[in-house]
Amino acid sequence: MNALSPVAMLMPMVALVALTFIVWLRLYVVRISEMRERRIDAQRLTSARAIGELLTRTQASDNLRNLFEMPVLFYALCLAVVSVGVATPFLVNGAWAYVVLRGVHSLIHCTYNRVMHRFLTYAGSSVLLAVLWAAFLARVI
Repeated sequence: MNALSPVAMLMPMVALVALTFIVWLRLYVVRISEMRERRIDAQRLTSARAIGELLTRTQASDNLRNLFEMPVLFYALCLAVVSVGVATPFLVNGAWAYVVLRGVHSLIHCTYNRVMHRFLTYAGSSVLLAVLWAAFLARVI
């Protein structure tokens, strides 16, 4: 396989960063709205435990935490591919597919939150990430 420009592998990473900021903004829109509706003083939300006890709409917050779990391995993969200079069409297309799956996962999590749908996209993205890491390792070994 021919190597592509390193920028090709950075763009999916940038897209996932953008998704993370979108979910972060959603978190505050939902949180501030709920605090106003329920007249919750911000000072009462000094810990994660207090937030869990006082707020009911936590999907965006939960999803933001998810975006700092498995995606950390995605960022590491993207940077490893770029640093070694082995961005192939398979790795780049796979990276975009990973971003799409994570986007669908976030959309489900932040809206209707059907666990089985969310799980399937999470599992699919995780398996894809493992395949991408294996492809990267096969390319550099």
